[in-house]
Amino acid sequence: MSALAASLSALLAAFVVVSALDIAAPTPAAAQSFTYNPRPPKAPRPPAKNDGQMLVQATEVDYDYNNQRISAVGNVQLFYNGTSVEADKVIYDQKTKRLHAEGNIRMTDAEGKITYANILDLSDDYRDGFVDSLRVDTEDQTRMAATRADRSSGNYTVFDNGVYTACAPCKDDPKKPPLWQVKGARIIHNQQEKMLYFENAQIEFFGVPMAYLPYFSTPDPTVKRKSGFLMPAFTSYTAFGYGVEVPYYFALAPDFDATFNPRFTSKQGVLLQGEFRQRLSNGAYQVRLYGIDQTDPDAFKGQPGDRQFRGGIETKGQFALNDKWTWGWDGVLLSDYFFMSDYRLAQYKDPFGSFMSLPTEAISQLYLTGVGNRSFFDARAIYYLSFSGNQSQVPVVAPVIDYNNVINSPVLGGEFSYRFNFTNLNRETAVFDPITNLASVSSLCTATSADPLARTPSQCLLRGMPGTYTRLTAEAQWRKSFTDPFGQIWTPFASVRADAINADISNQPGVSNFLPVGDTQTVRLMPTVGLEYRYPFINVQPWGTTTIEPIAQVIIRPNEPDAGKLPNEDAQSMVFDTSNLFAVDKFSGYDRVEGGGRANVGVQATTQFDRGGSVKAMFGQSYQLFGLNSFAVADVTNTGVDSGLQNPRSDYVASLAYSPNRTYTFSIRSRMDEATWNVNRFEAQGTANFDRWSVSLMYGNYAAQPELGYLTRREGILTSGSVKVASNWVLQGAARWDLEANKINQYVVGAGYVDDCFVLAANYVTSYTYTAGTTPPTLSHAFMFQIGLRTIAQSSLTNSAAGMQ
Repeated sequence: MSALAASLSALLAAFVVVSALDIAAPTPAAAQSFTYNPRPPKAPRPPAKNDGQMLVQATEVDYDYNNQRISAVGNVQLFYNGTSVEADKVIYDQKTKRLHAEGNIRMTDAEGKITYANILDLSDDYRDGFVDSLRVDTEDQTRMAATRADRSSGNYTVFDNGVYTACAPCKDDPKKPPLWQVKGARIIHNQQEKMLYFENAQIEFFGVPMAYLPYFSTPDPTVKRKSGFLMPAFTSYTAFGYGVEVPYYFALAPDFDATFNPRFTSKQGVLLQGEFRQRLSNGAYQVRLYGIDQTDPDAFKGQPGDRQFRGGIETKGQFALNDKWTWGWDGVLLSDYFFMSDYRLAQYKDPFGSFMSLPTEAISQLYLTGVGNRSFFDARAIYYLSFSGNQSQVPVVAPVIDYNNVINSPVLGGEFSYRFNFTNLNRETAVFDPITNLASVSSLCTATSADPLARTPSQCLLRGMPGTYTRLTAEAQWRKSFTDPFGQIWTPFASVRADAINADISNQPGVSNFLPVGDTQTVRLMPTVGLEYRYPFINVQPWGTTTIEPIAQVIIRPNEPDAGKLPNEDAQSMVFDTSNLFAVDKFSGYDRVEGGGRANVGVQATTQFDRGGSVKAMFGQSYQLFGLNSFAVADVTNTGVDSGLQNPRSDYVASLAYSPNRTYTFSIRSRMDEATWNVNRFEAQGTANFDRWSVSLMYGNYAAQPELGYLTRREGILTSGSVKVASNWVLQGAARWDLEANKINQYVVGAGYVDDCFVLAANYVTSYTYTAGTTPPTLSHAFMFQIGLRTIAQSSLTNSAAGMQ
């Protein structure tokens, strides 16, 4: 109403000027239109000076000099300073200084707010007056209506039988009740406080009353931030029982605010939570605090939570130094590592499309990032806080620095680039994983202390070395492509990489079976030259274009220095398929470097149909030409072994992707044994997206990899889907089916309603939580319910339970 007040005030002031014009006699024309420049009126209290112009259009304009009234009748239109008023009749009385409008009133202010009424009667300063049959539509799609609105003292507006909603009217039937609306016997708007007070209010959905509140208040639609209570949230979990959160929001200043939301639990007392946020000219930061004085610590007896006080602090921030450089931080500090999971403070992410568990760790880091036109820099120090209690096995990375750059100008006619990586990490305790399912061996690998002779490469993998590991990597690359007269594409390339490594490895039980303990320095150099050949054959038909492209790649380089004898912290993932068939170095990180002469050959075929759709297929194989095959050398994690690259002739890899249109996509990826053609790895995925529903299905079949700890074949199906059962209603679900165990071991189901004014969602999620010393993991169940009314409130309910699986 504040914008309405300002607009009407300006119009009234301008209308005073109209009435004060010195006109000899009225002109009773059938239609009149005039534009004028306001000048100081002769009234005792002149309005504020306004240099704008006012346009009045009406079928008839009458001047009553005796009674000092001016009337505009018939299709009246007033335009002034971006505000317009339309009505059947407008009368201004100079004696009483009141403006009276009747019939089909429509006022639009400069901000887009539209006010409808049948009768409008206001004083020229807008301090007092009334409006009958009022309806207000704001630019942000909020709406208010009332049988009558009375204004007094220039501040209070009382709406009798008021209705408020943030939902748009039904397009097919505008008279149909909106999705939700709030009705009040009286709605009082305090313009100075910018608050709406509802008396005897009821919340209706589709015109049906669903809740009654004798009194509640909310900021008016013009307020973006205002102190006050927010909607409560409800949650429950075995550890703390039932919990209710009642947040209070503090709008402290335009640039910072805070939220205090204590959680009242039935078993453990009050969990205090508070968050402070501030936005500065070049960034923003926030700090969140937790704390609870537990009333029943014995409920966590034998666990880290068995203590009187528990709490934590989280903070994050990011700031821009200029248009290319940013720096920031994330920080977490907890009284104990089970605190976040015990009180369900680490939130679930959107479960649909993939299975999401409660986080198993939190990251504290400080970083600096720079992005140029063809360069990138990132430096950060990272501390991983484990929620599973294995903190001594988690490394502290301080720092890790990456920089790469592509030279803008050609070098020897080709593209020249270089990159650097510096990594320094420290770990207190070695991390071993068993590669057999024998319980006795598994316990020896995972125990904190064991017989050194029991931990051997035939029984365990050393996932993380104890001690300090530092590596500096520098690499320069050059390549150039040219096409000969026959259409053949030749791409020579060359690179040189150098690694300086220092490893100070602690002599813990079993570590010496994998790596030399003590302080070791190594310099590793890997020069590489190679040539890639492509010869695309293009066939054009009336139905589309097909391109068949044989590809061959020859790489010459020395053996990998100290292969398998150095720590491997960042290159433990190795999946060989068509995506990395032609990668010069197929290892995923810096700690391993591929050596020896190698040839990669294959053929790629692509068909693009003129009416839409495409097919892309690739088939190939890799050959170790000479020297040491890096993938046949077992390191501390056996990376590369059982990857399909460990033999002189690799497994065959193939892929096929077909997309007939925007609705369907299908893809297949496979790796077959070179000698027997047995399938070692197979994945098939299909998706379909229609107007009302979508589905995704993925099938995976993976052969046993005993050297990596996978002793049996793994086979399963992951599926997800959603269906739009109505214009705004969606049902969604996902499930993972373990075909080897013949059971569904994880699933998500949910339903939701979403539109521009209302959100309603309910999800049931199962997820695994991994904790120290717990085998198998804990299967958690959570039910999440959320409801939100735009501009009014949003509330949620979470119910969680856990059990051994």
